[in-house]
Amino acid sequence: MNKKMLESKMKLFGDTNASLAAAIGISQQSLSSKKNETRGAEFTQGEIAAIKQRYTLSAGEVDDIFFAKEVS
Repeated sequence: MNKKMLESKMKLFGDTNASLAAAIGISQQSLSSKKNETRGAEFTQGEIAAIKQRYTLSAGEVDDIFFAKEVS
């Protein structure tokens, strides 16, 4: 998961953790866990689809955000 890329999209669209969490139907705590990959938390396919639609992400951007290892 590339947390930095997701957060840049959130900022670009004026989203906060609270607004994105509400938009995809999860709690802020769940969103934070998924972004930080704590306790094995991962985004579901439905959540990824909702984020893709919200930010008009390309298939490549979805792969880069959700399926790539973040570079330090």
